Order: sequence, then C-alpha cells, then structure tokens
Amino acid sequence: MAIRRYEMSDEQWEQIKDLFPSYRTGRPPKDNRTMFNAILWVARSGAAWRDLPKERYGSWKTVYSRFCHWRDSGLLEAIFRTMTIDSYFENISIDSTCVTAHQHSTGTKKGADF
Repeated sequence: MAIRRYEMSDEQWEQIKDLFPSYRTGRPPKDNRTMFNAILWVARSGAAWRDLPKERYGSWKTVYSRFCHWRDSGLLEAIFRTMTIDSYFENISIDSTCVTAHQHSTGTKKGADF
C-alpha cells in the first residue's frame, strides 16, 4: 500500500493492527487500516467528515460510524497509548514565539507611568 499524506506507515500499522476487533458474523467490514487512515485524514487535515475523499476512503458515514464505535469502546485511546510508548519524538514541534503587547494595550488610563 502506497503511503499517502496523513496516513500511517507499515511500521506504525504493525504496532497497532492486533488491537482492532476481529471479524465476526454478517457483512465483512471495511479494512481497518483504511478506516483508521480516513480518521487520521480528517483529524490532521481539519476538514469536515463530509469532505473525506470518497474515492480513497469510501463513504464518510461509514468512517464516522467506525470512529464513534472505536471512540466509545476505548480503542482509539488504546491505539494512541500504544503509539506513544516507542515514539522517537521525531514529530515534536516546539513553538518559541513570543507575543508582546504595547503598553497602551493594557487598558490602563492615559498618562499612567510605567
């Protein structure tokens, strides 16, 4: 599977693939990796569920219902905890910006000494 923007690598998938529930009876579910990558796409892009690319991930309703099920069952929390155990902190970004305000923006009366 070709890695696309916002998707998990094969190494990351190997860490979490056993956490997903196994296939039961009834209609075969969509691939868990595709569904999880769709959830990551929405989370990382900031797009609405309805803007999910249908040709890549399928119906947004299917992805959203899987997200709700995994969220309510605690699976998503377990996945993210597992992913942070062996993290190398390669994606940490520390913001060192500083915001200063002009003395007149403090709301004090005119003529006050600073």
